Amino acid sequence: MSFPDKEDPTVLLNFLSQLGLERFYPNKLTLRSLLEINRNSVYDEDVSSVEDIPWCFLRKLFKINAECRNCTQLSNKDKEEDENTDDEEEENTDDLDLYTAEDSADNKVNLLDLIVALFLCADSFVQQEMALKMSMCQFSVPLVLPHGNNSQSTLMVWALRDIVKEWRPHEMSSSKEFVEDNIVQTELPFFSFVRLKNCTLSKSQCLNHILSLGQYNTNMFIHRDMKGGDHERKISNGLVEVCWYLPCGRENIDTFPKPIAVANLRGDIGRSLTQFSFLFQVSTATFVFLDKVEENEHKILTSLQDVRSKLYLVVNRKAENAREDMMTVKNTVKELELPKSSVKIKDPHVNIVRFSEKLCVTINKSMKNEKTTTKIENMLDKVVELGLSQDESTSEHQKKVAEEIAKGIGVRTISEYKNKTLPLQGVNWKKLSQLEMEECRLKNCSELRPEEYKSELQTQKQEIIKELGKHKLSKAMNSFIEQSSEQDKVKRDFFLKWMKLKRNAHLQPAMKLSLLRHKLTEECNKKEKNGKEIAELDQALLESSLGIEHYMREMGLIYEFSSQSRHTDDKISRLPGLAAEMLLDGYPLELLDGDASNIPQRWVKDVLMELHNKVGEKSRLLVLTVLGVQSTGKSTLLNTMFGVQFPVSSGRCTRGAYMLFLRVGDDMQSELNYDFIVLIDTEGLRSPCLAQLEDSCEHDNQLATFVIGLSDVTIINVAMENATEMKDFLQIATHAFLRMKEIGKKPVCHFVHQNVAGVSAHAKNMTERKHLLDQLNEMTKIAAEMENHPIIPFTDVLDYDLEKNNWNIPGLWHGTPPMAPVNTGYSEAVAEFKRNLLETVKRDKSDHVSQIPEFLEWITSLWRAVKFENFIFSFRNTLVAHAYDNLCKEFNQWEWEFRKEVSRWKTETEMEILNADNESELHHLNEMVKSKKSEVSDKIKEQKRKMDQKLKEYFKGKDRHVNLIMKYKHDFIIRIEGLTNEIQHSANNDLDCARECKKSSKEAEDLQRKHRKVIEEQVMKLLSDCKKRTLSDKELEEEFEKVWAAVTVNISGLKEQDIAAKVLDQLKKHFVNLNVNEELQNIGDLKEFGKDPFKAKTDHIKKTKTQIMIFFFNQYIKRDLQSLADSVIASCTRFVQDTAKTDRDYHDSFTKDLLDKVDESLKKSCKNFKPQFAIDVKLHVCGFASREFLHMHRKYLANRDPRNKMVEKKKQYLTDFIDLYKESDHCQRKGTDYVRFCIKPAVEEYISRSLGVNIVEEILTSCHSPEYSSRSFFQYNIQKELLQKDDFESFVKYIRRYEIFVKDWIFQHVLKKMSEGQTLCKLKIKSLQVIVDKITKALKQSTKHSDGTLLPDNQESIPELINNMRKYLNKDISISVEDEKTILFQIQSTCRQFTDSLFKSLDDLKEELKEEFSNSGDISETLKKLPTKPQDELFKQVFGCGQQCPFCKVPCEAGGKEHKEHHAAVHRPQGLGGYMNIETEELVERLCTTNVHSETKFRNADTEWKDHPFQDYATYYPEWHIPPDRTIQASDYWKYVLVKYNDRFAEECKAKPAVVPESWRSITKEQALKGLKEAFNIT
Repeated sequence: MSFPDKEDPTVLLNFLSQLGLERFYPNKLTLRSLLEINRNSVYDEDVSSVEDIPWCFLRKLFKINAECRNCTQLSNKDKEEDENTDDEEEENTDDLDLYTAEDSADNKVNLLDLIVALFLCADSFVQQEMALKMSMCQFSVPLVLPHGNNSQSTLMVWALRDIVKEWRPHEMSSSKEFVEDNIVQTELPFFSFVRLKNCTLSKSQCLNHILSLGQYNTNMFIHRDMKGGDHERKISNGLVEVCWYLPCGRENIDTFPKPIAVANLRGDIGRSLTQFSFLFQVSTATFVFLDKVEENEHKILTSLQDVRSKLYLVVNRKAENAREDMMTVKNTVKELELPKSSVKIKDPHVNIVRFSEKLCVTINKSMKNEKTTTKIENMLDKVVELGLSQDESTSEHQKKVAEEIAKGIGVRTISEYKNKTLPLQGVNWKKLSQLEMEECRLKNCSELRPEEYKSELQTQKQEIIKELGKHKLSKAMNSFIEQSSEQDKVKRDFFLKWMKLKRNAHLQPAMKLSLLRHKLTEECNKKEKNGKEIAELDQALLESSLGIEHYMREMGLIYEFSSQSRHTDDKISRLPGLAAEMLLDGYPLELLDGDASNIPQRWVKDVLMELHNKVGEKSRLLVLTVLGVQSTGKSTLLNTMFGVQFPVSSGRCTRGAYMLFLRVGDDMQSELNYDFIVLIDTEGLRSPCLAQLEDSCEHDNQLATFVIGLSDVTIINVAMENATEMKDFLQIATHAFLRMKEIGKKPVCHFVHQNVAGVSAHAKNMTERKHLLDQLNEMTKIAAEMENHPIIPFTDVLDYDLEKNNWNIPGLWHGTPPMAPVNTGYSEAVAEFKRNLLETVKRDKSDHVSQIPEFLEWITSLWRAVKFENFIFSFRNTLVAHAYDNLCKEFNQWEWEFRKEVSRWKTETEMEILNADNESELHHLNEMVKSKKSEVSDKIKEQKRKMDQKLKEYFKGKDRHVNLIMKYKHDFIIRIEGLTNEIQHSANNDLDCARECKKSSKEAEDLQRKHRKVIEEQVMKLLSDCKKRTLSDKELEEEFEKVWAAVTVNISGLKEQDIAAKVLDQLKKHFVNLNVNEELQNIGDLKEFGKDPFKAKTDHIKKTKTQIMIFFFNQYIKRDLQSLADSVIASCTRFVQDTAKTDRDYHDSFTKDLLDKVDESLKKSCKNFKPQFAIDVKLHVCGFASREFLHMHRKYLANRDPRNKMVEKKKQYLTDFIDLYKESDHCQRKGTDYVRFCIKPAVEEYISRSLGVNIVEEILTSCHSPEYSSRSFFQYNIQKELLQKDDFESFVKYIRRYEIFVKDWIFQHVLKKMSEGQTLCKLKIKSLQVIVDKITKALKQSTKHSDGTLLPDNQESIPELINNMRKYLNKDISISVEDEKTILFQIQSTCRQFTDSLFKSLDDLKEELKEEFSNSGDISETLKKLPTKPQDELFKQVFGCGQQCPFCKVPCEAGGKEHKEHHAAVHRPQGLGGYMNIETEELVERLCTTNVHSETKFRNADTEWKDHPFQDYATYYPEWHIPPDRTIQASDYWKYVLVKYNDRFAEECKAKPAVVPESWRSITKEQALKGLKEAFNIT
């Protein structure tokens, strides 16, 4: 470029420094930084410094806000100028110099300089983005960019390549067709406008009038009368801008019948000769604006070639010097031999509008006379010879590769090209998608068994996957992957952009998308629609579409199917990392393939996990989705809000769903609590064109449910001009929101009403918004009925507010497209919506935010669920499962704390009751127990209140996904209620037992006291007689024996109760309302019942209406009843045996609990038995129980029988008698005996009472705790152990005797854990230390009076010492008063001496017991005899309700006994539960989880042997929820078990082996375990 007066190279750098852009020069400003969500991108803050100007401009430009050009002045100056009136200016002329100084040139930025500076600093992709958005705003865009540092100016072809325009030439008006093309590649008449330096007429203003005639006057070109346009230009002289005029097809509106390009050279041509020469050569015509022609300008003009047809002079005739100036013009015209028509003179009296109209006529004539047209991309040929540079020189290689890939498009049809180049996304991929859908729905099962059909589908899937895995990379895809994997991101980005451009270039000749869309729309608009024709056109449109997304999809599928192979190429294994990088750089990722309606889940998962790892696992996501009817501006809304580039065009341009990640800036991460905003753009719903297709509505439902389920914020794009489609769409959306509420997800929803303008729109539209809410309520009601959900208003489904959740946004275009600019009101309204939306997010931010791993889990579970017809029924989410599991773990801890607290209180209270004064009357004891019941009731209420509060706080927490399990909250409230009642019932029973124990103990001790007094009286009399003689020890013993025999001969024992009668009495009370007492009166001796095995009889079977049918099936009902009876009797036998092993006496509550247990077991089973069956089972159980309880009672009496007690004390009395005779010092012996016979039993009892709770505490707080932390983890551990043990009998016991199996498993587990490292011994020693410390402390306290003074050191103080000690230990241990009296009989010691002997003996006892604990062998017996059995407490933690699936007998895994719904993670083949085919007598191989979504039927006693659809199983079993398996592998465990033990299970069930699918036989033990882990979410 030639510069007569060379610019100072520092001017550019100084200007960039002034704007704060020097660090971005040259070309360092990237899209990644501009798309970041930060304060600048969200809030329109005032421009307070010059450095703010570029960012304000870019921020507004990226929001397509035409006001971006008003950012060049500082905000405080605007205010000052507004405040200064004209009068003030006149009055304060003295201050003028000061004002001018403040408003210096440093604070003024010319708009053109700003644009040039930004283009110089922007990288190639930001340049494209800026040019595209400037074009949308109908701004001129740079064609030739000057460099102010004396380097070559640049032809900006690359920057303009993204601009695609639509127009309708006048010849297409009648057909209503239109042209859509890349503007750089379009042949257009090209008109250049330049000026000589002395011209005073604004060519830019003229151009604006020319280009906007018939429209609102648009400032396409910046001119001197615009804000920021009048400041001195520093770096933009030599800039060539280009703009286009595009007709709309209306002659009364259009200025030109065809599109034209208009270029505008800034500054004097004399200083930009290169640019001028370039423009003259490439232009159809060049218009030179001038006032006069000076000598050097004359030389320039006369040096031009071919001027007659291409050069036009636009002369601005001025009043002054008009003659002289016009002479210079005439001379030039004459020399150039220009025709008169090539000179246009503007007289002073002609305004610019009229003159612009004349220029329009000239341009139109020029278009007719001069056929020269040009493509901007062809201008590259002129670049080198004219000394310009071009902006595509750095990407030549990428351009060639893209050209090579795309060249096959024009050679063959698009469909053929895709089949050859992108084979994986062809027929097989779509077929695989259909098979996966069919696998979920089983609609075409026909005659095949469901499991066999599923296996066949699996086989077909595997064959397709294998086939897809065989495909080798096509040459095009190999090149695509190589270039996309380029380490240099700039080269990669160039390649991807060239791919898009070259694809478009080759696509245009190969097909006409607009034509297909036009035909499709035309067909849809017909009154009588041809569904087949519409389907074919849609398919043609689908097959004809080809974009970068198809190559990216192929790349994903290459990874998806090559990852099935162990030998994956390194290049392919790196693809997820590449895609993750692209996501971070702002490229969208296809989430849902809209063509095949499928998700390549492994690809999506690995890409997102790579991204998660790349950002240091800081990937908190705010997911935002826009949904709406087709062609209502959803993508445009997202693009405007966030400055992104989702594809926008007429018709259904987005197929499926794409997601784009926007990084949240550091300045907003803590405010928003997010690291990324994820935008999901979807295809339009309720396409009128596709409404005729069979699966259109279903597809829309799936898509809406899926993306709403993924979203935290859903924007519903409402365009009420499509009223019918809008209503259908809202129906789809309400369905989706209702489903989300049901599964615990409650997204925020905003309704955006587009094309609503006017300042009063918000107020006027209140009626419409209320009408919308009425519609939403009505649709929610319909949706609730369809989903079998309680009817609720829409506001219960979402937090919806008429004011806050509705936004009015004016129309996008300001005028008639294609020449209409984007409406500033649209941009402003969208920006305000974005601000408010993010403010809401900040206000409602949660403590726990989903990161990528959780987002992936939602993708998996939602997509799986939408493939089923019944979404809510089929939805299963591991996040929900984990959240439920976490709550169960917490709840189990709370429950144990509750039980432990009450248990410890109960133990202390029982001690208090047992230590009650023996002298008191019986009614005092009753009063005491009544008081304690009231006390424990208060205690339990307090614990319940604490649990309620903990549950309330848990659900208040915003973390741990509590929203997902909100529907289970009521279950846990009920569970607390049930737990409270259970503990209250148990505590009352235990207090009653303690009272009965005290009564029998008092009775026994009363007898002992009576006999003791007689014995002691006779011993003292004998001592008195013997003192008179001298006797040897042997003689003394003989004398003592005579007296003892005489005294004890008449001692009576405790009376035995008639336990059988008491049990029978309870049985009669139990049946009091059933009118069976007469039968019970005649039963004779209850102990004779239950000795023989129980036999179910025909008389036990309930009669029904279908008597003949029942007669035929009697054998099966009888078999079921026998199985039921065996199970109940086995469980009750275990209960009785466990109760009888304790050291307690019989109590009526035992029989009550036993009968309640029978009732509970029978209630869980089928109801096909008469009352007589229940009576016979209870008689059988009570007969056995009466015998066991009698043994228990006799053992209790034997331990407390006065005769036995006297025998035990004989030796003590003999020793005392001899010591008294000899007057020996027996203090130490007395102390030792007291500790051995009084303290030791009490200590052992204390340890026994506390040991059970301590064992449970040890297991629940140690490394073993996870096994009991939740029902599901407990089930996993049991089933894993069963698999490893590989024992058939254990499987049978687990399935048929589940309760007993669990109790035995827990018992063996406790046994094992207590045996490891002498754990039991350590726990005993720990309890021993506690009680010894308490006794030691009590003994020390007992040596003092209540006032603190020491007891006198004499013999008389010893009883007081002992009484004090008992008082201090009243809640800890119980010491027999009679044993105490016997030990202290005639003690001859002082108090202190006796106390010392007690301390010594205590230490000896401690060591003795430690030794005993270390050597004790039978842990099993110890555990069985504990009052609080740890195995029972742990059983309560994990057993739950005990219900089993009515089909396969899998146990319910819901927490606690009380819940609305039973469920299990994995079901079994029904044959394992005893189900068989009555006709073939084969075990049924079907899985409940398959049956419930198939067309199969079942029949059993509950259905009265009538066929009933499995899908409607809830008719008979409403309390069970049986969803489909999450994956076909989830049930591999039980398939493996059935295959392995098929024959043995058949033998066990007296049936024939099940006919299993062949594929089951290939399941290995390892696969079975893997399936188990998957089913229980074990990682």
